[in-house]
Amino acid sequence: MKNLKLKSLLLAAVIAFGFTSCSDEENGNEEGSAQLAVRMTDAPGDYDHVWVDVEDVMIKTEAAIGEEESQWESLPNVEAGRYDLLQLTGGVSQLLVDAEIPAGYLDQIRLVLGPDNVVVIEGEEIPLATPSAEQSGLKLQVDQELEAGESYEYLLDFDVDESVVITGNSGYILKPVIRISAMANTGSIMGKVHPTDFQSLVKAQNASHTISAYTDATGNFVLHGVPAGTYQVTITPAAETGLDVVPVNNVEVEEDSAIDLETIYLE
Repeated sequence: MKNLKLKSLLLAAVIAFGFTSCSDEENGNEEGSAQLAVRMTDAPGDYDHVWVDVEDVMIKTEAAIGEEESQWESLPNVEAGRYDLLQLTGGVSQLLVDAEIPAGYLDQIRLVLGPDNVVVIEGEEIPLATPSAEQSGLKLQVDQELEAGESYEYLLDFDVDESVVITGNSGYILKPVIRISAMANTGSIMGKVHPTDFQSLVKAQNASHTISAYTDATGNFVLHGVPAGTYQVTITPAAETGLDVVPVNNVEVEEDSAIDLETIYLE
C-alpha cells in the first residue's frame, strides 16, 4: 500500500483528545446546554484510497413527555464532504461536527452517507455501491447523560477492512463498520516505529478490544479511543521488508491518559 504523506502533531492531538470537560464560564455555553464534538478516524485497510461521502451527522435524544420515541435531529454546522479514510491514520482524525446541544440523555448518533463513495486499488477508481440502509444512516449507540456546561467528544473509528466488501461479480460495496468511543472514558497509545521509510501496522488487542492504525510518513502512530485495560501491542512491518513482527506486552491503559511507547526498532 502506498506510503501516506500525513502531517500531524501527534502529542498535540493526544492532549486535545484527552480534554474531557470544561466549566460553563470557560466554554461560554448557556445554562442547560452541552458541547458535542464528533470526529472520524480510520482502522486501516489495504487500499490506495477509500473515499466516503459524509452528508450529515444526526442525534437522537430522550423522548419528551408524552412521546413514544424521539425524532432524529441533524446537528448544525456539519463538515459534510468526501474524506479519504486512509489519510485518517497515524493519529490523524477529521472533525465532523462541534455543536452546542441541549443537555440531557443522548441515545444515539447517526452518520449519514451520500452516494459518492469510491475505493482506489492500484490506481483504479472503483465505485462503492452503498446499500440504502447505510445511506440513510448508520446508528451508533451512545447511552450517555450530557450535563449542562460540559463538553463531550466521540470518536468514530471506521474499520476499512471490514467496511469494504467484495461482491460476487468482482464489485465492491460499502457496509460501514464503525467503533464509537467517548474520549473522556478512554486512553491513547502513542509511539514511533523505526525504520520510517515504509508503513507499519500497529495493533493493540486484548480479549475485548482491537484498535489499530498505520504509522505516518515519519513513523509516528497514535491509537485513540483505547478502553482502559491491559493490551498486547504488535507492530507489523510491510511484508516486502522481511522484518519481524515486534510485540510489546502488558501495555496498561487508563482512562484519560496517554501511554508513550517511545521508539520501537524493527529488525
